[in-house]
Amino acid sequence: MAQMKTPGVYIVEKDAFGNGVVEVATAVPAFIGYTQRADNGGKSLLNNPTRVTSIGEYMQFFGGAPNYQYVLTEDVGDAEPDFVVKDKQYALKQSGQEYMLFNAMRLFFQNGGGPCYIVSVGNYEDTIENAKLMDNGIPPLLKEEEPTMVVVPEAIKLAENDCYSLQQAMLAHCGKMQSRISILDIYNGDRPRNHPDGDVIDNFRAGVGANFLNYSTAYYPWLDTTIVGDSELGLENFTQESLEVLKSLIMNELGVSESEEADELAKTTELRALLAHLPNINEEGYNGPSITDLNKTLIAISPSYNNILLQIKNELNLLPPSSAMAGIYTMVDNTRGVWKAPANVSVSSCVKPVVNISHDEQEDLNVTLYGKSINAIRPFIGEGVLVWGARTLDGNSKDWRYINVRRTMIMLEQSIKAASKAYVFEPNDANTWVTMKSMIDSFLFNQWKKGALVGASPEESYSVNVGLGSTMTADDILEGILRITVMVAISRPAEFIEITFQQQMQKS
Repeated sequence: MAQMKTPGVYIVEKDAFGNGVVEVATAVPAFIGYTQRADNGGKSLLNNPTRVTSIGEYMQFFGGAPNYQYVLTEDVGDAEPDFVVKDKQYALKQSGQEYMLFNAMRLFFQNGGGPCYIVSVGNYEDTIENAKLMDNGIPPLLKEEEPTMVVVPEAIKLAENDCYSLQQAMLAHCGKMQSRISILDIYNGDRPRNHPDGDVIDNFRAGVGANFLNYSTAYYPWLDTTIVGDSELGLENFTQESLEVLKSLIMNELGVSESEEADELAKTTELRALLAHLPNINEEGYNGPSITDLNKTLIAISPSYNNILLQIKNELNLLPPSSAMAGIYTMVDNTRGVWKAPANVSVSSCVKPVVNISHDEQEDLNVTLYGKSINAIRPFIGEGVLVWGARTLDGNSKDWRYINVRRTMIMLEQSIKAASKAYVFEPNDANTWVTMKSMIDSFLFNQWKKGALVGASPEESYSVNVGLGSTMTADDILEGILRITVMVAISRPAEFIEITFQQQMQKS
């Protein structure tokens, strides 16, 4: 108040209400990976976390899908052929790096995703490297407060040991920040557990380590999705060498000879002339049918060509579930709340899990001696593909067993932490203590009304304690320490429902 030196009337305003606690965002994942480009109006976004809210905004800053290239060969070797056309064997294999971030982003938004951060560590000309994902992707997130999840879809494209080291770095990052969780994919998660090369779940449990497990969750198996459509694939997806092989395959299938003298029908001559364009479509000055028209014609006349495109589509649509789960977390948070377990909900744009897990097979996934619970994604008749698990990797901890408990506590902690910054350097006396206690009480009361906290009354749901002799000593005050103790009863999922039936005697 100004000093009163001149006679007059002075107005003094006093705050009647304390500050409020604003609930922080709970579903803002950060994706790390490789993109087509990373710029905003000429400004580089490489290794710089950038917030986007839609797939359109993502494409504006980071571009679209890579040009997937496949090699078609007649040299199968000792391996099983992918195709057999009139006794000739063919093999199909993707060429170059298998970038996954773009399709993972589409799966994320298809499952209810919203605002998220993208950290691009390279473009489609770079090699997928552990060093870039770990050293260039994770550290920039230390300066961002909003992200609540960390997802690296391309981790499973690294060597197995590199994948585990990256996942351990993700766990360490989340444990240090205490404001986010990591959603992990199972390496080789498209394989069944009885695969000849070993149990993928046991390998994952051994490789991921034992630190900060309550800040992470994992899902198995991978998913067959519908993200990549038929219209996105065609002749552009074959390497130049493969076009000659493709021409030979189709001629063999349709019975078109290389010699015109063997022609019995004019139609055969037309087909040969059409197929002769295949190896030349990438040359400068090519003046044959457009690639689009040529592709449509091959689809119409060649079942083998359709089968090849179908295999390419199936391979590209085989995606790890982490990005889908990030979208499901967002959807559940927006419709029910962060305290609702993100389970017993369907996965969108998913045909089926690659591995069909039975009830008995899930027992070792969900409850294990070592506590590293893996959440199953399972198909159910008449219900579709459902997420059938809601545990963190710290499955034996009664405090942090469930992912919704971990995430709800993060929300409470970070919301109260952000609101409490206003009282840093305020007098450490009873006035400040009462003000902060009232602020936290009001926030927790609203959370109790929403359903985040359980109890018949607010007193049974939470308590806030602060004061000299209660949470602080005189030495604490001299050291400038203000301690507040908050206890909350967080809603937990009914994971196991037991219904007892018993016969009774006839009474009439």
